[in-house]
Amino acid sequence: MSEYDVIVIGAGPGGYVCAIRAAQLGLKTAIVEKQWLGGVCLNVGCIPSKSLLKNAEVAHTLRERGKELGFSFENLTLDYGVAVKRSRQVSDRLVKGVGFLMKKNAIDVHMGTAKVTGRNAVVVTDPDGNQNELKTKNIVVATGASVAVPSGWQIDGEKVVTYLEAILQEKLPKSVIIIGAGAIGVEFATVWNSYGVNVTIVEMLPRLVPLEDEEVGEELGKSFKKRKINFLVGTRVQGIAATESGVQVKVASEHGEQVLEAEQALVAIGFRPNGGGLGLEELGVKLSERGAVEIDERMATNIPGIWAIGDVTAKLMLAHVGSAQGVVCAENIAGADTITLNYEMMPRATYCQPQVASFGMTESQAKERGYEVKVGRFPFQPNGKALGMGETTGWVKIITDEKYGEILGAHLIGPEVTELLPELTLAQMMELTPAEIARNVHAHPTLSEVLMEAAHGASGHPIHI
Repeated sequence: MSEYDVIVIGAGPGGYVCAIRAAQLGLKTAIVEKQWLGGVCLNVGCIPSKSLLKNAEVAHTLRERGKELGFSFENLTLDYGVAVKRSRQVSDRLVKGVGFLMKKNAIDVHMGTAKVTGRNAVVVTDPDGNQNELKTKNIVVATGASVAVPSGWQIDGEKVVTYLEAILQEKLPKSVIIIGAGAIGVEFATVWNSYGVNVTIVEMLPRLVPLEDEEVGEELGKSFKKRKINFLVGTRVQGIAATESGVQVKVASEHGEQVLEAEQALVAIGFRPNGGGLGLEELGVKLSERGAVEIDERMATNIPGIWAIGDVTAKLMLAHVGSAQGVVCAENIAGADTITLNYEMMPRATYCQPQVASFGMTESQAKERGYEVKVGRFPFQPNGKALGMGETTGWVKIITDEKYGEILGAHLIGPEVTELLPELTLAQMMELTPAEIARNVHAHPTLSEVLMEAAHGASGHPIHI
C-alpha cells in the first residue's frame, strides 16, 4: 500500500497540471489514468485537431487560392492519410513530454481505473485486473467528460461517428453531415471542406457558434457560404439512420421537415461530465443532475479532502480552464497563496477558418445587465499584415462600460485571432481600459494593430478608418 498527500484521478490538462503544481509545493503526489497521459486533449482532441487544421489550411490555399498567389498544378494530389499520421506524431510527442514531466517531478503514475472507496482511499484496477489500494490525504477528481449522444442515436464508428473516430480516420468521407455548430463542428467542417468534402452543418440554435456574440456567428456564416460549406440553423435533428451507402438524417425547422443524406454523420452536440461511477455518490459528494461534481471557488467539494477540477465540474469545458483550476486546486491543498478564477472572463478559442476568439460578456449580455455599453470595433480589411496574408475577413469588437471604461468582454473573428486574445484578457484582469491599450505602441505591420485600433475606437477616435 502506498500513501500520498494528493492523488489526482485523471491525467488530462487539468489533472497532470494539478499533479505537477502539487509536487512543486512539496506534496507527495500520484496520478491515476485509465487510458492516456495528456487525456483527450493531447491524444484525440485539441492538439491533433490543430495539426489537421494546419494541413487543411495548406490544402485550401493550394486548391482555392493557387491562382491568386501564383501557384499552379497540373495534377494536385492531397493525401489526407499523411495529414492524420502527422497529427498522431505531434500528439505522441506531447504525450511523451507529459510522461517526462511526471518523472521530473517525482509523481507516481498508476495506469488503471480508479474507484474512490473512502475519503482517504483510492483503489486502482490495472488493465490485467489487478487491484492496488492507495492511501492519501486529498483526492482530486479530474475525470473529464464524454460525448453527449441522445438516446436512439447509434454511434457505429463508421457511418455515424463522434470526434474520436473522426479525428483518427485516415480516409475522408465524400460527404458528411455535422450535427452541432460549436467548436468541434465548425473545426471539422473547416478541415473536411478544405479537402473537398461536401459538408452540411445542422444546428438547433439560430446561428453558427451559438454561444459566441451574435455578430460573430453571422460573420462566420458569411465566410462558410463563400467556402461552400452548407449549414442549416434553427434546425432540429429528429433522427439518424444508417443506410447501405451512408446515413440519412431527418431534420425539422420552421420551414418543415426534410431528410438529408451523406456518406457519414458527425455527432458534435456537446459533452457530459464523467462524475458518476467513481464512488463519489456513496461518500456524499454532491453531483448535479448532469453528473458534474459541484465545487466551490477553492475547487473543494462538500466533502473535506475531496476536490474536483476540469470538465467533470462543468464550469467551463476548456482545456486551459482545467489547467488553471488544477493550479488553484493544488495551491489551496498546500495552503499556498492563490487566486479565485472568474470563469466568465476565461478566454475561448475556436480554430475554424476564420478563427474565433472571445471572453467576457457579449454586447447583448452587457446591455441586459444594465451597463451603458460602448463598443470599439475595427476590421482586418485595412490592416497591412492581414492584406499581406490575404486574410482580411473579420474584425475585433471590444465591449466596454461607457461610464468607467471597464472592459466587459471582447469578440474577435479573423486571422490568428486566438493568438491576439491574451493581450485583451490580461488588460481586463489588470483593470486596464481601452485608452491604455490604445496608448500601448503596437509593432507595425502586425495583426495586433487591429486591437489597438479597436481600443482607439472604444475611446472615440480610431485612426485608420
